[in-house]
Amino acid sequence: MRVVSGSKKGIHLKAVPGMSTRPTTDKVKEAIFNIIGPYFDGGIGLDLFGGSGGLGIEALSRGIERVIFVDRDQKAIQTIKGNLETCRLDDHAEVYRNEAFRALKAIVKRDIQFDLIFLDPPYKQQKLTELIEEISKHQLLTKQGYIVAEHGSEVLLEQSIGNLRLVRHEVYGIIGVSIYRLEEE
Repeated sequence: MRVVSGSKKGIHLKAVPGMSTRPTTDKVKEAIFNIIGPYFDGGIGLDLFGGSGGLGIEALSRGIERVIFVDRDQKAIQTIKGNLETCRLDDHAEVYRNEAFRALKAIVKRDIQFDLIFLDPPYKQQKLTELIEEISKHQLLTKQGYIVAEHGSEVLLEQSIGNLRLVRHEVYGIIGVSIYRLEEE
């Protein structure tokens, strides 16, 4: 697992020890960024199920200015911090150990909007529709922003959730990716 492109291209990232997380493969990561980017001129990202931090770090490498990483697993938090240090990106990130819905509540209080939101929950316990509803309800996505939801390939999310519209759905083997944007007024 490595940073695929951008200023930190080629740097190897450590995976979270154990079997509790499943890192996004380099192939899927590259495909996601080819759809939403591939590069950015600043902006803020949220990696809500950070795992090893691979998606958020890729976004930073490709020009996103700041990323908030959240994971509830202590090993994941340590891995994210280590990978940020390896990439010398610690000063462009905030890392929090928290459960996803509680983290969103805390973010709402800070009045932040995101240009990129990554949702890659454990496939078996995913609550993607509810999470996307929360993001919509609290207007956490900028007008030009993207939500990238990763899930099992058998999962089909709604075309519309709140004020967000599914703009792309792709399947890569056992992995499904659904991308949402704000509906045009």
